[in-house]
Amino acid sequence: MSGNDSSFGRLWRALRRPSAKYSLVTLLVVGFVAGIVFWGGFNTVVEATNTEAFCIGCHEMRENVYEEYKKTIHYTNRTGVRAVCSDCHVPKEWGPKMLRKIQATREVWGKITGSIDTREKFEAKRLALAENEWKRMKANNSLECRNCHSMVSMDPEKQKQRARKQHELAAKSGETCIDCHKGIAHQKPQGMKEEDE
Repeated sequence: MSGNDSSFGRLWRALRRPSAKYSLVTLLVVGFVAGIVFWGGFNTVVEATNTEAFCIGCHEMRENVYEEYKKTIHYTNRTGVRAVCSDCHVPKEWGPKMLRKIQATREVWGKITGSIDTREKFEAKRLALAENEWKRMKANNSLECRNCHSMVSMDPEKQKQRARKQHELAAKSGETCIDCHKGIAHQKPQGMKEEDE
């Protein structure tokens, strides 16, 4: 047996053996405190990755979608309420949020490999990226939109006639926000099929 195998074997035996030095209460308290520190650190990192500053920290986002987002009503409006990237792209509920964070590892891989590191590469993939996001939002019934917008809170009398009619039809047919509101915060990709619009 090599020295490493011996060291590993001793460590494993020590971890499995009851503590002779520390009481069960001490071990539980230390474990509890360590759990709180871990959970606090984990939540701090998750929340830090939901900030606008984090999202535009890489030039791919800052120079592409962020510039067009700044020209929309979600950025500047009469009420002063701004929707940041995570408001539309990360669910608020814990389970869906963690699933979205896991899915976002593909985006980290894209950053590492440089798959959209130029405007030309981004534009070449824009339609596929948008379709993936629309599909995700359709599957979760536009959950992120509904965190701020609610059909029951809308005042149809204050809407234009066309919008009022479309919202009524959407409610009856079971459509969700993203079915009609593609391009609300970003430019629509070239090459969209009619059913995408």
